[in-house]
Amino acid sequence: KGVHTVANDPTSVAGRQSLLSGAEALVSRFQSINARLDDIRNGIDTQLDAVITNINSYGAQISALNQKIVAAQSLAGQPPNDLLDQRDQLIANLNEQIRVTTVTQDDGSYNIFIGNGQTLVVGASTFTLALQDDPSDLEQKNVVYSQGGSYVTIPQTLLENGGVLGGLISFRRNTLEGAQNALGRVAIGLAQTVNNQNQLGQDLNGALGGNLFSLAGTSPTIYANNGNSSSGAAVLTATLSSAAALTTSNYTLQYSSASSNYTLTRVSDGTQTVISSLPSTVDGVTIALSSGTPTNGDQWLLLPTRFGARDISVATTDPNKIAAAAPIRTAEGTANTGNGNINLGSVNTASQPPLNSNLQNSVTITFTSASSFTVTDTTLSSTLATGVTYTSGGSITYNGWTVAISGVPATSDTFTIATNTGGIGDNRNALALATLQTSNKLANNSAGTPTTTYQGAYAQLVSSIGNKTRETQVNSAAQQTLLNDTKSTQQQLSGVNLDEEAANLLRFQQAYQAAAKMVQIGSTLFDTILGIR
Repeated sequence: KGVHTVANDPTSVAGRQSLLSGAEALVSRFQSINARLDDIRNGIDTQLDAVITNINSYGAQISALNQKIVAAQSLAGQPPNDLLDQRDQLIANLNEQIRVTTVTQDDGSYNIFIGNGQTLVVGASTFTLALQDDPSDLEQKNVVYSQGGSYVTIPQTLLENGGVLGGLISFRRNTLEGAQNALGRVAIGLAQTVNNQNQLGQDLNGALGGNLFSLAGTSPTIYANNGNSSSGAAVLTATLSSAAALTTSNYTLQYSSASSNYTLTRVSDGTQTVISSLPSTVDGVTIALSSGTPTNGDQWLLLPTRFGARDISVATTDPNKIAAAAPIRTAEGTANTGNGNINLGSVNTASQPPLNSNLQNSVTITFTSASSFTVTDTTLSSTLATGVTYTSGGSITYNGWTVAISGVPATSDTFTIATNTGGIGDNRNALALATLQTSNKLANNSAGTPTTTYQGAYAQLVSSIGNKTRETQVNSAAQQTLLNDTKSTQQQLSGVNLDEEAANLLRFQQAYQAAAKMVQIGSTLFDTILGIR
């Protein structure tokens, strides 16, 4: 709305202030949503810590029961049912926290495994889990496993297949990460495209436009793995090249000294790109070697968009800095005798910004005949072209601008292109800014053409979260049904059947009554025998 207000009246400072206020509100919205996602991320770490505490506790209790069960069976020769029931309940509780596999040993103890075979309990011995900082991602913690007195990182995807722990890790990787990246991409795309268009205009002070938004120079971000060699101490940087080419994925980068190549892997789908030298641009990000020398096996984590929504801000508070006008103007020579007309002209967007340094130079197009013309940069006193064939309505492009002349110019007719001096009422660039809202500016296809608008990209984010929520609800209902069926089967095999127990009680009661009757008969017979004597 603010852009349209400026386009309707580019001289209105109040309208320009309204645009900046709208930009501030938009930035605040980006930051508040991102802050909520950060809170969720931090909450996951807190929940993971609590779950790991429960897992370690259950493991220790099961280990202790294993020891008691083995001892009880060796002494009594009978299964200690109470202890077995306690252990079964603990395993059920453990399975709620993390998916486990149990293996029964000959002595009656259980061995319990997690992930892809990591041991949690072996007889009376236990191993523990912990939460440690990701060696590559400074914003994330990973579940690690105790082994040989030290902790080893478990591939987090191996822990996603069940339990509260798996649900938290899966949500963080498959939903939260994608949502934060998608939101960041919209913020970065908006900032870059608006900045680029504003730089193609002229502000109310008559100067070329600058940035309206800032990304604080921290997006995209690249982290070196803590395990990288210190001998070469290679430092890599990542800069934004094209917001339209950005994806919503993170990337891993690894160096191989054998091939002297880097391998960039897109985490979302595993697509790999081999990079023979740096700098190199992939998916809208330019990666460069800032200093040092890479060592074989060095790794980096590239986060192109995660912090976009956090870092975006409004770069100016001066309403005069909004570049509503075009930086050039055109004119027809006052002494022209033909009926040729020149249009308003436009600044080329394909290669700018940065702007052509000669963009606002004064240029004269002089017709040497009705069918050809010469182009002269009068600011530099240089001839740009001679003998150019004239085509009515055809594009004429020099110094970063394009104009078109139509009609039938006469010999010696002139047309000029120059800086837009005093063009405070010009709204051409404001109109171009307004069209950004409905133009495809994000998510390049394989041909390099943007396929969606800012609003479309945000709608895809909302839709994706909604679909995942629905999918989770359906899966939860299905798993609950499966759990109920499993519990029913287990109760039929090992649980207490009230009807069966009542029948057994009646049978035992009848047996007791029969035995009592036999004792009574025996007593009567004994008394009778004594009486006979």
